[in-house]
Amino acid sequence: MNFLAQFWHAVAKVFNLPRRLRGLTDHRQDPRIPPPVLWTTLLLGAVLRVPSFLQLQKETTRRRLQRLLAWSRRLSDDALAYGTEQADLAELRGLLVSVNRTLKQNKAFEAAKINGLLVVALDANEQFSSRARCCAECCQRQVKVTSASGAVEEITEYYHRQVYAQLHGPHFSVILDLEPIRPGEEEAQAALRLLGRLRRLYGPRFFAAITVDAWYTKGPFLLAVQKLGWGVVTVLKQERFEVYQESEALRGEHPPQRWSWEDRSVAAWEVNDLTFTETRGPVRVVVAEEDWAEVKRVGGRPQVQAKHAAWRWLATEELAGYPLQTIWRIGHQRWGVENHAFNELTQYYHLEHCPHHEPVAILAWLLILVLGFGLFEWFVRIHGKLWRQGEVTLQELAKRLDRALERWEELEPLWSG
Repeated sequence: MNFLAQFWHAVAKVFNLPRRLRGLTDHRQDPRIPPPVLWTTLLLGAVLRVPSFLQLQKETTRRRLQRLLAWSRRLSDDALAYGTEQADLAELRGLLVSVNRTLKQNKAFEAAKINGLLVVALDANEQFSSRARCCAECCQRQVKVTSASGAVEEITEYYHRQVYAQLHGPHFSVILDLEPIRPGEEEAQAALRLLGRLRRLYGPRFFAAITVDAWYTKGPFLLAVQKLGWGVVTVLKQERFEVYQESEALRGEHPPQRWSWEDRSVAAWEVNDLTFTETRGPVRVVVAEEDWAEVKRVGGRPQVQAKHAAWRWLATEELAGYPLQTIWRIGHQRWGVENHAFNELTQYYHLEHCPHHEPVAILAWLLILVLGFGLFEWFVRIHGKLWRQGEVTLQELAKRLDRALERWEELEPLWSG
């Protein structure tokens, strides 16, 4: 069976995607291109990893793609840009939420649970930096550059950052939602807006806890998350905090717990019933020392180098009943959003490219991008037998989707399902 047809059949059967796409609307008045055609084109562009609206415009001249869309005309990059400007972000988020809720109902996240808990990692990522163009929602910073004459001067750089919420598991990962960081505000403020919306859209019990970096280790942020009903595990780096100093002084009172994880030897301590400003109830601090060997080539010859890492996490009282190793695993869960989501989205899905620099258009495209990313991950990792057997890479399977367009006799219009 045609690989693209297989993909579409799967997402139609499990997520009822054709019907949901047909139900999408936007804020264009009397649009020449129907919303389902526009948004399905953008979604296919994300799944096929098309790098820009200009390239997607070229793709829509392919007769095979026109057959799929049941739309015989080219979609210009201007039409794609204007369409994303006029997007209904609530509807796009609703589509993303419906897909992720279906995944949970189908037990797709079971392998991602840590001691029975689903944990969401929050982290910010920067895209679209520019020294020439900006919009009303651009953040700004001053950077020093060397001019052609050799003089050092300071100029304004514009950029966009978003906070992402990711569910990361051993089989595949999904982005639940994202929120832009507004000009002049801190990352934690955007994260709280994102968490508030996650609670409204997914409900308070969709996941049980969040894990965050040291930027979020602040009493008001932790208390706000507790009030939303979730536990928090956050990296603790600030040596000036009393809770840091107390954990350092008290951890030697008991011997560490030891275990092996992959190629690492872990020794960990926990200090309970500590006080942290403004949090609800006592907190716990877990300290871990990790050692492993890493092989590197030096002068053309492999050499084994000893590696060491020290970690310290603060956990709120909602997680008080869980063992030390659970907190340690939750703390490490945050790596997933950087090592998997941001890395793959940047390397293969052109995350750093801005197809149209306008606030609504940026968010609309990112929501479509993470939806396409999640659907492809689900399809390949859950239904991709060749990938599970190690016979093909994810990159090769993405190329197969594109090559499948050339086998037009095996494809039917997407709406026929």
